[in-house]
Amino acid sequence: MYFELDTLHTDPKRIRKEREKARALRMSDWWKQKLALGNCHYCGEKFAAKELTMDHVVPLSRGGLSTRGNLVPSCKPCNQSKGLATPVDLLLS
Repeated sequence: MYFELDTLHTDPKRIRKEREKARALRMSDWWKQKLALGNCHYCGEKFAAKELTMDHVVPLSRGGLSTRGNLVPSCKPCNQSKGLATPVDLLLS
């Protein structure tokens, strides 16, 4: 897939701020509970908590934010294959 990124969304200061928010959420009880369930958001498979990564459903570079509604646990293969796609992109591909 080809994505044309808006410079407003790819501003390094904005990306840095959102990554800091994601790091803070990674330490929260909310995130630890998500990991404890062990489910990949995309494939639904069960994994050990250490095998799951934090994924932005709408990527930061596509305008996504580091909020609870946009952060999901994902296995590494799903996270890598998703790349910069959004849920709409995945449905339409």
